[in-house]
Amino acid sequence: MQNQDTPLYKYTLKKSPLLKFKIKGKSNSSGRNNQGKITSFHKGGGHKRKYRLIDFKRSENSKSIICSIEYDPNRNCNIAAIYDIGRDRFTYITAPKNLKIGDIVESGRNVEPKLGNALPIEKISVGSFIHNISSKLDPYAQLSRSAGTFSVIKEKTLDYVVIELSSGEHRMLSPKCYATVGIVSNEYDFLNKRYKAGQSRWLNKRPTVRGVAMNPIDHPHGGGEGKKSGLNKTPWGKFNQRGSTSRSKNKNIIKK
Repeated sequence: MQNQDTPLYKYTLKKSPLLKFKIKGKSNSSGRNNQGKITSFHKGGGHKRKYRLIDFKRSENSKSIICSIEYDPNRNCNIAAIYDIGRDRFTYITAPKNLKIGDIVESGRNVEPKLGNALPIEKISVGSFIHNISSKLDPYAQLSRSAGTFSVIKEKTLDYVVIELSSGEHRMLSPKCYATVGIVSNEYDFLNKRYKAGQSRWLNKRPTVRGVAMNPIDHPHGGGEGKKSGLNKTPWGKFNQRGSTSRSKNKNIIKK
């Protein structure tokens, strides 16, 4: 492919995993359910992948050293292999921006709010960048996990903390929720271009065909002379002009 830019991770990241025992096989369902019916469209094919077990529950008191920064085929950010000095064990975490091999990262209630450290939000100052945020008292991280994302602490009280997500959404959380200081790595992932259709097929993504390009048997928009297809409908014949009809049931969302 002419004039294709090679991603930076091709030169800087370790491609073969360091922690072989933290890897397990991953099956590809191609968007089918247990009856073989398509429930999620535009999926299928792609390279085989092995899943890296990532520690998203960094709530225990620990002190670890960064052993390697690696590529993960299952996510768009980098991952870091760390060695827990106190418990004498290895694990994977998502790597924040500017984290280097040899750095020390800690987790727990009383650690310092430094890059890569995981601690309760009540211990982090207003205006700080955080990621891997737990939305409930369960320390499992659910928010701001993809490449280049982060949240900003906007307000803190004794009862709640308000954070602003990368989408602009304001959400209210408990001060006891855990978060990791910093921005998720690989922030320029959105600049990567795909120069041919095959690159999407490598990533398990199948083509999205327009309904107007189909036959009448396949879609309500199909067939006819020219491109006129009438009112907008779903593939199952329901009218689709009402826009979003969902109502958020999450009372902690202040602003969307």
